Amino acid sequence: MTRRDVLRSGAVILTGFATGCSRRASKQKPAVFNSAVRKLSGDSPGVVFTDVTREAGIDFVHSSGTRTHQLPEDMGPGAAWGDYDNDGWPDLYLVNQPGPWGAKAGDDAPYSHLYHNNGDGTFTDVTLKAGVANRGGYGMGAAWGDYDNDGHLDLYVTNYGRSVLYHNNGDGTFTDVTDRAGVANHLWAMTPVWIDYDNDGHLDLYVTNYADYNLKSVPSGATAQEYGVNVPFTLNPASFRPLPNRLYHNNHDGTFTDVAARLGVANPSGRSLTAAFADFNLDGWQDFYVGNDIASNRMYQGLGGGRFKNITALSWTEDNRGTMGIAIGDYDRDGDLDMYLTHWLTQGFSLYENLWMEQQEHGPLHFSDVAEMYGCGEIAMGDAGWSTFFFDFDNDGWLDILAVCGSTLENKADTTQLIPERPFLFWSKGQDGFYDVARSGAAGSALRQAIVGRGAACADFDRDGDLDMIIMTNRGRPLLLRNDGGNRNHWLAVHLIGTRSNRSAYGAKVYLTSDGQRQFRQCGVAGSYLSQCAPEAWFGLGQNTRVEEIEILWPSGVRQTLHNPPLDLLLSVREGESGWIEVPAKRPPGPRGA
Repeated sequence: MTRRDVLRSGAVILTGFATGCSRRASKQKPAVFNSAVRKLSGDSPGVVFTDVTREAGIDFVHSSGTRTHQLPEDMGPGAAWGDYDNDGWPDLYLVNQPGPWGAKAGDDAPYSHLYHNNGDGTFTDVTLKAGVANRGGYGMGAAWGDYDNDGHLDLYVTNYGRSVLYHNNGDGTFTDVTDRAGVANHLWAMTPVWIDYDNDGHLDLYVTNYADYNLKSVPSGATAQEYGVNVPFTLNPASFRPLPNRLYHNNHDGTFTDVAARLGVANPSGRSLTAAFADFNLDGWQDFYVGNDIASNRMYQGLGGGRFKNITALSWTEDNRGTMGIAIGDYDRDGDLDMYLTHWLTQGFSLYENLWMEQQEHGPLHFSDVAEMYGCGEIAMGDAGWSTFFFDFDNDGWLDILAVCGSTLENKADTTQLIPERPFLFWSKGQDGFYDVARSGAAGSALRQAIVGRGAACADFDRDGDLDMIIMTNRGRPLLLRNDGGNRNHWLAVHLIGTRSNRSAYGAKVYLTSDGQRQFRQCGVAGSYLSQCAPEAWFGLGQNTRVEEIEILWPSGVRQTLHNPPLDLLLSVREGESGWIEVPAKRPPGPRGA
C-alpha cells in the first residue's frame, strides 16, 4: 500500500466518524455549502498584504546547490518572531540548511539568520555578532522562550541531528548551552514548543521528532507512483521508522530531563511534525495535540501534577490525514479554544470546533470537524498544507486563518524542483464562515504567488496596529508581507510578564470585553509548523471605541483585571501589579490606505 492509499483510506474512515459526531453533539450551524466553489460577494476586508522583504533588509535564501531527492531537504524551513533585546519591537529568526543533503558544508554554506528590528520598518542582520548561525545543523524550526526567567528570551533551534539551545546573555549575544542543558535530542527534530506543562513557573520544552532517515536500512531503488509522479523511497516517510518525541522538564538549574516516555506522551509511532499546547477544557492545566504523518494524531489531556491522559479517540480527534500544521484559537468566540489543521494532498483541511462550552459540563472533551460548514476544508483538497495560524488581520474581532501550501511532489519537467502552490487566507465573516481572499486576489498580488511554502508566523513588526506575516519557502526567499489597511479598525494588544508564573507567561489566558462582546486568547498557543508567532495577545475591536475590561488568568492561578484601558496600543502587564505600561513605538500619522 502506498502513502497515498494509507492516507486516503484513513481520511474516508475519519470523515464518516466526524460526521457522526457532528450529528450527535454539534450546535446549530449555517447551511452546509460546497466550499470548493464558494465566492466572496460584495464586501471584503479591504486589506492588502505587500511584499516588503527586500526593502526591509531581509536578504535570505533557503539552502543552495542542486536538490538531490532527499526528504530532509524538502521539509523546512521555519521562522520565529521574538523580542530578544526587550526594546518593544519583534525581531526575526529564520532557519536554514547548509545545502544539498550529505554535502560537506564549507565556510560559505548558508546558515540561519537573526534579524534585529530597527523600529523603522527595516531589519539588520546580527547573526554572527549574536552567535546564533546554527552552522553545524541541518535546520528545521525554532522557538523563543525565557527558560531561566532572567528576563531575556532564549532560542531553541531544531535540526536533523543535534538541535541547539542558545542562552540569551542579555547583551545582544547568545551562548550555546545545549550539552549542559541536556536538550541536544540527536534525532530528526521538527517543531519545538515552549510551555509550562506543570505550572511550576519554569518553561519546559516539547520537541516533535519525525523519522529515522537512515538510507542503509531501506532497500535502494524502491519507488512509488503518486499522482502520476515517481516518488523514490528517499522521499517517502513510510520507508523510515518513526521516532519518539521529547518532553524536556525544566529542572530549574539550567538543565532539563526528558520525561516524555515516563508520562506517556512520547508518541513513538507518530512521525510527528507539529504540536500545540492549550487549555482546551479550561481547568488550568495544559492539554496538547500532536500532528503526525502516516499515523493518527494524538490528543493528551493535562490532569495536573504533570500527568497526562491519552484521550484521542474519546475526544473525536483521531485524525489520520498527514497533519502538517496546527492553529489554535477561539474562532467562534464561544469562550473555548478550537483547532485548524492542514493536511497533505487530497485530504482537505480540518476545523475542529471545541464542544466544551456548548456542552456546559465537566465531562470528556469533544471536538467536531466543521470545516465544510464554514468553507475552509474541501477547498484545499488539491493542496499540501503546512504552516497555519489564527490571526485577526483586519481587526474586526473575528479570527482569520492563514494556511501555507507547497507540494512535496517533484516537477515532472525538472525533478530537482518541487511543485509550487498558492497559500490560502481565510477571512472570517463570523457565523457566515470563511472566504479565501488570497487566491481571489482580494488580499493583493503577493499572496497569489505560487511558492513551495513551509513555515510562517505573524507579528506587528512595524507597530502600526495590524498583524503582518513572514512566509518561508523551501529553497527560495521568504515573503515578509506588510499588512496595509488592517489598522482602519481599532485594536489592542497585551504583552504579559510573569513573576510567579513563567516569565514568558506562556499559557496565560486573556479575556477582553468591549461593547459587551467578550474575546478570549491564550498566550503561547498560536500554533504553526516549525514556526512561532509573536506572543502578544492580539484583539481586533472593529469600530468599538471602548474596552470595559481586560481579565488575565495567569498559570499560577493569579487573576488580574484591568479597567478601561486605552485603545490602539500594545500594553505591557506584569503579573500581580496594577495598571499597565504602554510599550513605546513610533506611530504612523494615520492608517495606511485610509
